[in-house]
Amino acid sequence: MNTKKIACLASTALVGSLLAATAAFAQSTGSSEVDQVVVTAARARAIAGQVQETLPKSRATIDGAYLQNQATGQNIFQSLNQLPGVSFTNNDPYGSSGGNLRLRGFDGNRVSVTFDGVPLNDTGNYAVYPNQMLDPELISRASVNLGATDVDSPTASATGGTINYTTRLPGTEAGGIATASFGSNNYHRGFLMLESGEVGPLGTRVFVAGSYQKYDKFKGPGELEKKQFNARIYQPIGDNGDFVSLAANYNINRNNNIRALTLSDFRNFGKDYDFDATCPAASAGNCANFYGRQVNPSNTGSIRGAGLFHVAENLRLTVDPSFSYTLADGGSQLGTISETDGRVRGTRFGSITGFDLNGNGTTTDTVAFFAPSVTNTRRYSLTTSLIWDINPQNRIRVAYTGDYGRHRQTGEFTYLNPDGTTTNVFGGKEGHGKTVATADGSFLRNRDRFSIAQLNQVAAEYVGKFYDNRLVVNAGLRAPFFKRELNQFCYTTNASTLPGVVTGFNVICTTQTPNAAAADGSVTFGTSATKYIAPWAATVKYDKVLPNAGLTFQVAPGHSIYTSYAEGFSSPRTDNLYTATLVNGKGAPADTQPETTRTFDLGYRYASGQLLATVAAWSTKYKNRIVQSYDPDLGISIDRNVGDVDAFGLDTQAAWRVADYLTVTASYSYNNSEIQSDLVNGAAAGNVLPLKGKQIVETPTHTFGGRLDWNITEALHFGVQGKFTGDRFSTDVNDEVAPHYTVWDLDVRYDLPFAERTYAQLNITNLFDETYFGSISSRTNALPVTGVSGVGAPTYYIGAPRTVQLTLRTEF
Repeated sequence: MNTKKIACLASTALVGSLLAATAAFAQSTGSSEVDQVVVTAARARAIAGQVQETLPKSRATIDGAYLQNQATGQNIFQSLNQLPGVSFTNNDPYGSSGGNLRLRGFDGNRVSVTFDGVPLNDTGNYAVYPNQMLDPELISRASVNLGATDVDSPTASATGGTINYTTRLPGTEAGGIATASFGSNNYHRGFLMLESGEVGPLGTRVFVAGSYQKYDKFKGPGELEKKQFNARIYQPIGDNGDFVSLAANYNINRNNNIRALTLSDFRNFGKDYDFDATCPAASAGNCANFYGRQVNPSNTGSIRGAGLFHVAENLRLTVDPSFSYTLADGGSQLGTISETDGRVRGTRFGSITGFDLNGNGTTTDTVAFFAPSVTNTRRYSLTTSLIWDINPQNRIRVAYTGDYGRHRQTGEFTYLNPDGTTTNVFGGKEGHGKTVATADGSFLRNRDRFSIAQLNQVAAEYVGKFYDNRLVVNAGLRAPFFKRELNQFCYTTNASTLPGVVTGFNVICTTQTPNAAAADGSVTFGTSATKYIAPWAATVKYDKVLPNAGLTFQVAPGHSIYTSYAEGFSSPRTDNLYTATLVNGKGAPADTQPETTRTFDLGYRYASGQLLATVAAWSTKYKNRIVQSYDPDLGISIDRNVGDVDAFGLDTQAAWRVADYLTVTASYSYNNSEIQSDLVNGAAAGNVLPLKGKQIVETPTHTFGGRLDWNITEALHFGVQGKFTGDRFSTDVNDEVAPHYTVWDLDVRYDLPFAERTYAQLNITNLFDETYFGSISSRTNALPVTGVSGVGAPTYYIGAPRTVQLTLRTEF
């Protein structure tokens, strides 16, 4: 491939935000096929290979050529950060520590993320993990739906939009790609992909790929390591576009955490403050600040199928099945327990006073263990569509989405090494580390629950073209039916002080025999008066009919307007529901209702041979927002619905081809997200948080982005990009602010004259070494509020300093 051509394409790849899309930018095979009728209707213009957006919704896209300019191995969310409406903060310069995503003010848990149509949000809390994403060399494109989903989106959580990215197809010719990268912080990475080309009588195509990455934290002790393996087989069927495909991905992360700082930490200790390098033997049980006790491991993988089949000339069937696997942990990871604790004595509580856990011959010690919160998920999904072309101007689709996830959450203790590190990063998880035996032969654990998340969704969609294809109308309806089966195997501790109420979230996991149940069904242990809810099970169901509609109209050559309306739905997360209340003598989940959104977009697009431009105004009405708040009927703070958020804003972007060798792109977004009601914080009179009129946390009001690409010569390409992120509130009451900042990145690529299709690339991120607060862990209020009990200090990840990376890439 000619790298000058790559650079030229990349120079306007960013135009894809709101501007560029083709049919295949949709997340599933079915959506790709349906979108073709819209794209072809507009006879879209292109600048340097980028096509004018024609869909009647606000969508943003980047392609593989643009990704090649970014730092090698970077996670896809960081590359999407240049798009309007997107705000992403990376926790380290190379992307393996994760980060924080905001899309038009919605956090990442409320954004549906899919990979070749496979849902990536956690089945329990809907979180997304940027460090587990596909190697960028294998991504053909990534798109963002701002405020809306596709009609077949496999999600029960998306109120804020979707992010979809797709794997490249194996090439038609045998060959491959190899890269080697080195950089700051002892960074090194290697990537290799081999392609078969078309083989055999059927023209089967295959690629296999692998990568290895390792580097030191940019501050404090510790390192980050990532291994990833990928493969895809693609089989075309006939000459009408039918195909079957099977792809596989497996990703292994082993990371030491980077310390997040409070504002006080930053002022007192500086930006490089981090975890301790050692854990003294004398205090091995209390080294909560030891870097070796701060680990973030994960094993994730997926098998993804896709198929398109013509049942008749005007009738097509698409089928996208998948399986995905997750094993990961986090949490405080420090479990310190007395040898006399009831959990240690278990069913022998009345016959012994303690049990020797550390083998020193005594039974009165307090012993430290590694006690992570482990999540293990097995997930099966299917998205399928039947598409009927009534005639060239009218198309109908019906779709079904099924998503079944088995979500196991445990916290088995395991032993520590003499230096304070863990003997296994997954604790005592079965098949991994050694469990810590108790007196009765059971084992210590701090969490033990199992849930099943099941989504069955039906959808229908119509796309029509009118007035010589100048008007395109899209109307759809999706109806998700979502069910959670909850199983709490531990005892829930009562946190309420109100008489006659037993409710809470924290648990103790024990085999100790409780005292006889009280009249209300609660239990106690030993001589303690603390009430507990016995292990319980429940099933909750949620459903909603969600319409979406849009149209785009070409008012004159090069000028078009579009408008869209979409409703979103997010069912409560697992943690929302495991707050239990004693009802009729049994545990019952919190009565939390789904969040819903209604989003309106109105946009204008201009396209000529030299300029693409767009502006989109939007409004989102947010109902039943879920936050942790005080419930006066229960006497504790729980996750519950507290009210509405009204948001509106503006997303704009332009791309100008100044000359064949020079392209400039720029974007700007404005966001106003206002909470509509105050929040009751406690039982005392006046304990109300003044949230009405406040802005949503972690969301900048203003963002600017821009990039310049310059092909200086046939062999030399220069690029520079910047992103301004405005002030962000870090508390709900808006009493602490993360200041605005601007980060600039530079890339230079040179085609080596002595090696065909080979180049060297220099990337410098944070070119001017800006010090800034990146990801935020927000709190309710940082300063005292009259009548309100309690304060909490937000924490911040410090933005990575200037980082230099050099990559050598060759294609063969």
